[in-house]
Amino acid sequence: MTSHLIKSLKWKPLSIYAGLGFIGFQGYRINKARFNQSIDFDDTSNNEFSSEPTKFEISLLKLLPLRIASRVWGFVNSINLPEALRGPILQVYVKAFNCDLSEAEIEDLKHYKNLQQFFTRPLKSHVRPIAEHSLTSPSDGTIICFGPIDDHEKVEQVKGATYSLSYFLGPTTWLPEEQNNDTEKSYRSKLLVNETANRLYQCVIYLAPGDYHRFHSPVNWQVKFRRHFSGKLFSVRPTFANWMHGLFQLNERVIYLGEWAHGFFSLSAIGATNVGSVKIYFDYDLRTNKPFCRKYLYKDKVFNEDIFPSKGEPFGEFNLGSTIVLIFEAPKDFKFNLKLGQRIKFGEPLIT
Repeated sequence: MTSHLIKSLKWKPLSIYAGLGFIGFQGYRINKARFNQSIDFDDTSNNEFSSEPTKFEISLLKLLPLRIASRVWGFVNSINLPEALRGPILQVYVKAFNCDLSEAEIEDLKHYKNLQQFFTRPLKSHVRPIAEHSLTSPSDGTIICFGPIDDHEKVEQVKGATYSLSYFLGPTTWLPEEQNNDTEKSYRSKLLVNETANRLYQCVIYLAPGDYHRFHSPVNWQVKFRRHFSGKLFSVRPTFANWMHGLFQLNERVIYLGEWAHGFFSLSAIGATNVGSVKIYFDYDLRTNKPFCRKYLYKDKVFNEDIFPSKGEPFGEFNLGSTIVLIFEAPKDFKFNLKLGQRIKFGEPLIT
């Protein structure tokens, strides 16, 4: 495994030096403007960093070997630790990211053979009761965006920054042929099963490194289709997402599409720096952050078997922390019961 990992590393000194230089430059800008602080979601004033990065800045960012770094980090996470060192090493992580060990199914740190086992630790069954509401949070995390999708193309990924709906989901080849080829309809309209009574909504949840790293089905629905985009692994921290327009459509992501009681429903797991690994419990042949793959291409999978995740059912896990995007169809009087920047836990209601 180690030799395969080393062979996959393509060292490009000029690219790395340029990238490191850019990191230093960005660090200066960021610190000067206190960019490392949390976004004030209630502040509607313009922010210098809300503007899109220049083509030059994006080019330098793309030179960073983040996919390689994430594979190395994944390899390090999987190395078994000596039992005597497990407690001290993992305790550093627990304190750094304020992990609540009392919620873990197994609180003894010596039980976790490596960092990956600790990252994806299960919780006690009673600490996350599932609300009776039809739509619940799929994970622990922070609400960074929610609401109706009114624009035919641009969707808000965080306050002040957007991404493209059609680039994010890709061609609507999973739809019936007559619906997919309807040139009179916008991309957004094609997704709706009942355009007269319903509209399209989204909810974006950011999982920090200290959050519970497993995610669950937010509704009772049927998964019919999977699309896996191979892309970049930029940070999805809200402060970075606020600056980098189109971040969600650039990063590697796994999108599951299907239907729930009100029509179209999708759950997208977005990769990020050091989160090259996304595991879906029922999708056994999914492999993310693979070496030598062509970026921004996608692979599709049609699920011929019946896959009906129930609300609260385990769905998948991230290796460290990342973002989940829900895009779905619901009645026009549908209302979220959320606030921007709100901390939420898996199983809590997203609606009134």
